[in-house]
Amino acid sequence: MLDTNTVEIIKTTIPAVQPRADEITACFYPLMFSQYPEVIPYFNQTHQAKGAQPKALANAVVAYAANIDSLGNLSEAVTRIVQKHCALGILPEQYAIVGSCLLQAIKQVLGEAATDEVIEAWGKAYQQLADILIEAEEAVYAASAAQPGGWRGEREFTVVRKQVESSVITSFYLQPADSGAVPEFIPGQYITVLAEIAGEPVRRNYSLSDAPGTGYLRISVKKEPEGLVSNFLHNHVAEGDSLSLRAPFGDFTLQDNNKPLVLLTGGVGITPAMSMLNAVASTGRDIHFIHAALNSQTHAFKADVDQLAQQHSNVKPFYIYDQPSDRCQPHARGRIDSQLISAQLPDTRDIEFYLLGPKPFMQAALAIARQLGVPESQTHFEFFGPMEALEG
Repeated sequence: MLDTNTVEIIKTTIPAVQPRADEITACFYPLMFSQYPEVIPYFNQTHQAKGAQPKALANAVVAYAANIDSLGNLSEAVTRIVQKHCALGILPEQYAIVGSCLLQAIKQVLGEAATDEVIEAWGKAYQQLADILIEAEEAVYAASAAQPGGWRGEREFTVVRKQVESSVITSFYLQPADSGAVPEFIPGQYITVLAEIAGEPVRRNYSLSDAPGTGYLRISVKKEPEGLVSNFLHNHVAEGDSLSLRAPFGDFTLQDNNKPLVLLTGGVGITPAMSMLNAVASTGRDIHFIHAALNSQTHAFKADVDQLAQQHSNVKPFYIYDQPSDRCQPHARGRIDSQLISAQLPDTRDIEFYLLGPKPFMQAALAIARQLGVPESQTHFEFFGPMEALEG
């Protein structure tokens, strides 16, 4: 618990920090990467280049400071951070690195306003947050390792099958190289793939795209034009090869209830929705599977979803193509809007509404959810960037 004087200093300096938070984080990352290059693999450099990670950190710093005396308001954000940190394998000792560089950045940007007293207060505040996260992450690590098939750290898996799903998406079926148990997970979670490419270690999160209990883990990866890891997987990883993985984590997970389930996805956002769909299709739960793609060539898993719909009347697929060819036969053409989506939903708005896709798609889908009166607590999404970016 922070002392009263520290809390007051933090609250007093928020007006100075908030408008310059982007400058502070823009200063922070180069400092950290130059002083501690060993942490670079933990950060997606594409997100760095686009400014997504610095912006997200800036917003997190401001939110923490603004709620310094009411941290319960941040419980949802803390849960999300803990899951991402565990997926990446963040260790307690790395918090000291971040803290040191963050205080240096605050001092450098604020200049004379960052007195010794101010820096000391922010150091105490940061340590409080670090202690909260370290404790929470240790509990998640321990629970993951204790479950059947679970593990801590890295584990080798063998690619037992490589399946082309569309012109841009390929699935990789993975089984433990040690012939041990495959871990359970909650549909919607992701694993982290660790690789060394051109001599540089990298880490990437990929959603699991099939149900638990299959005897394998499956990821379905879109080949991005400039994607370092996705191109490596598509072009250089073959059946029989090994991949090093971290255990499944993530809080974008299927709610365990019988409310109608709406899965609204765009592009490769379909991958966690397939895990959810495959897990509950046979339960009789009302499922509205709405997917937007460019055309039939880029549309992954169409045959799988159609087959499930034939087998289970509770599964209702609906496809929207933005750039259909003459051969395409979508249910609708163009892009999602509230009228189109409303027509696919059940009469009730007491639903579990999941949405995932590219940023413009996410912006439109969130706006639609609000327009249609879906409860905010029942609107679920995952976004690896500052949440404010989805409000644009």
